[in-house]
Amino acid sequence: MSNNRPKILFAGGGTGGHLFPALAIAEEVSTQRPDAEMLFVGTRDKIEARVVPQRGYAFATIWISGFHRRFTLENILFPVKAMTSYFQSLALVKNFRPDVVVGTGGYVCGPILFAAVNRGIPVVVHESNSYPGVTTRLIAHRATKVFTAFGATNRWLKRKDNIELVGTPVRKVLRNVSRNASAKFFGLRASRKTVLVFGGSLGAASLNNAVMEMLASFGQKDIQLIWQTGEKDYPAIERELRKRKPLWVGPFIDRMECAYGAADLIVCRAGATTVAELTALGKPSVLVPYPHAAADHQTRNAMTLVDAGAATMIADHQVKKELGKTILGLLGNERALKRMSAAAKKLGRPGAAKEIAEKVLTLIR
Repeated sequence: MSNNRPKILFAGGGTGGHLFPALAIAEEVSTQRPDAEMLFVGTRDKIEARVVPQRGYAFATIWISGFHRRFTLENILFPVKAMTSYFQSLALVKNFRPDVVVGTGGYVCGPILFAAVNRGIPVVVHESNSYPGVTTRLIAHRATKVFTAFGATNRWLKRKDNIELVGTPVRKVLRNVSRNASAKFFGLRASRKTVLVFGGSLGAASLNNAVMEMLASFGQKDIQLIWQTGEKDYPAIERELRKRKPLWVGPFIDRMECAYGAADLIVCRAGATTVAELTALGKPSVLVPYPHAAADHQTRNAMTLVDAGAATMIADHQVKKELGKTILGLLGNERALKRMSAAAKKLGRPGAAKEIAEKVLTLIR
């Protein structure tokens, strides 16, 4: 480590669920070691390319994409992309000379983590989901440390002595905003019941269709809505809702802390990062697990909250039929919302980012 200044390379992206834990760890590293030099690696056309520079971190890209289960042109190019991205990763690692490399999931992690391992650099992996992703399963036995959010993850990994259960890192900024300021940011009233709907950074068509069906009943009950639609569905939804109030609708929410801060109830998928945020903030939720997640891990994530009394779950194929009455039932029962909030807080591990940052820095030292 030159001049005792830590240098950390982060790899993770494709979706917010892979990116935001990395940002949370980086935030804690900056608190503990303000002199740390950090570089994020991702792809040029996904969420990380926009969000990482906004947060003030250095950003580099490699040429990689995921492998689809169905036949696509991208699958034909995959071997070429994988080889190219590996050599790009070797060059990045050689030039940046990190003391440690941290991977938080997504296909972008693979080339970077393998390049680091092959150059003898300590590698830390964080796996947010109960069923680990392909990259985690391939690299975990060669990693210096593997941090997990669920105890069940261990059964899928070959090596056990480098695994530690810590939870999923959550950004501190999510907890530092008032309800009044949050509602004002979206042009809404803090005194009204507010529902936040989002399907992850990419959106969710089934959720969007269900929300469209129940907007009339929202207006009758004086309920406000903050709705992240995803890029694909946004143009059609925006045209349809241009004159409707009280409502905020957009393809992506940059100030997620304000969205959480204004909301009485959250309707969302059950990705691990989302679950971690809900529990850290003590937010009652209606969870609609993504039905095609590997090993159905989103249903497993959701059941953790449901079993604790912190959430209600609706299957994706039932969401259009069940969502409206579920939301109205919960918003009409203040006692139930408070019970769910308290149960969610009991599950939260808001110190995960700090714990991981400390241990990453210890590895360097």
